[in-house]
Amino acid sequence: MSTNLLAALPVHGALARTADALPPTTTAPEWVLILAALIGIATIVILITWVKLHPFLSLVIGAIVTGLVAGMSATQTVTSFTNGFGSTAGGVGVLIALGAIYGKLLADSGGADRVVDTLISRASTAALPWVMGLVGALIGLPMFFEVGLVLLVPVIILVARRSGVSLIKIAIPTLAGLSAMHGLVPPHPGPLAAISLIGANIGITLAFGVLIAIPTVIISGPLFGRLAARWVNVPVPALFQTAEDTAAPGETAAVQARKRPSFGATLFSILLPVVLMLLSAIVDVVAPNDTSVIKGVIDFLGKPMIALLIAVLVGMVVLGRGGAMSARQVGESVSSSLPAIAAILLIVGAGGGFKQVLVDSTIGTVIAHAISGIGGALPIVLFFAWLVAVLIRIATGSATVATITAAGILQPLVHDLGLSPAASSLLVLAIGAGSVFLSHVNDAGFWLIKEYFGLSIPQTLKTWSVMECLISVVGLAGVLVISLFVG
Repeated sequence: MSTNLLAALPVHGALARTADALPPTTTAPEWVLILAALIGIATIVILITWVKLHPFLSLVIGAIVTGLVAGMSATQTVTSFTNGFGSTAGGVGVLIALGAIYGKLLADSGGADRVVDTLISRASTAALPWVMGLVGALIGLPMFFEVGLVLLVPVIILVARRSGVSLIKIAIPTLAGLSAMHGLVPPHPGPLAAISLIGANIGITLAFGVLIAIPTVIISGPLFGRLAARWVNVPVPALFQTAEDTAAPGETAAVQARKRPSFGATLFSILLPVVLMLLSAIVDVVAPNDTSVIKGVIDFLGKPMIALLIAVLVGMVVLGRGGAMSARQVGESVSSSLPAIAAILLIVGAGGGFKQVLVDSTIGTVIAHAISGIGGALPIVLFFAWLVAVLIRIATGSATVATITAAGILQPLVHDLGLSPAASSLLVLAIGAGSVFLSHVNDAGFWLIKEYFGLSIPQTLKTWSVMECLISVVGLAGVLVISLFVG
């Protein structure tokens, strides 16, 4: 039994192809292939950062340029791109859609508010930054970064306003929890795409990702937030004022909260898919040769698509009823969740197409051979994977583009170096850690943080950007530490 994402999807064959298993489509010298990869990446970077072209179009053009410079024919280039686009979108797209549906249900039902309010009501002022880091991580588990950010910004502002604690002390831990989960833990698009491209085990990646995320959130969240609050002291913006905030003295008690799911029910629905996938991974390790019906059921329920589908169905009942949502309202919530992810699906698919051009032109194999020639020690390979993702992230401003592109470049390493499933998962996490490094002016998230919290550009760099760097570096350190115990 395997919990590998590829085994859970009908596109296993397309995604599992390796450069060595494919007939070469170009006989160009190695230096030309390396040049083609560099030109292709540079094209994507220039189009995104200077021309301000959408990442989807930039990736399409970059893939075509790469294939033609590498010596592939126009037909070969287009075919390679479309094959990669289809296999990646088909494999990851279903999971992204299910995650978006669940995240919208969680927000619309009031379940996210319930979790936040419950935790905050039980925390002292000193413990509040730590609680908010936990809130960010919990909300970040099932949600895309953009969705979680939009949801949590009002919460951050309201908590800072009502508690009197520094806005930065509240914001940094919350954002650290959200960002760490986005970069390190599936089912977020970046980690999922990297798992598919590299062929890693999703259960192992999930377990390692959570393990690494814990110290990462602590260091880059509450601990760094205390320091960042000394660097930047800004008033709480006059945004998201509620009836409670504007009520006259003595009228606060009259403010009625909407009906929401219970804390226990909400937490259960959030953790359900994670538990199912982890349980399947544990059984796979403990009893790999067991062919019993029970193990088969656990295997089925632990498949990412099935686990997320169950979470959505349970959420429709538990969250819908808890939030007093009618069947029509639940249906509207589901429907409204899908248009928002169209751009993400296109970017992920185009990244897969660009990856396939690298593979089919044998560029990936050439780069992988060059990397393996530097020694092949796992920590060195992991550091290089992190560095590749860092460079692409800094250049493009997109964590998803950085993850998918780096995974495509490094895909042949798994086969050339004979990496174990655990080592392959660490490779995914090293790429994920690198993909969040140094958010700056070419990242939409940078501007969202700046505008929402009323920061200047230097203040945003000293808080949000430094926090992202800490997440990346601490995440890499966690990967390297685990690699010492993994063959």
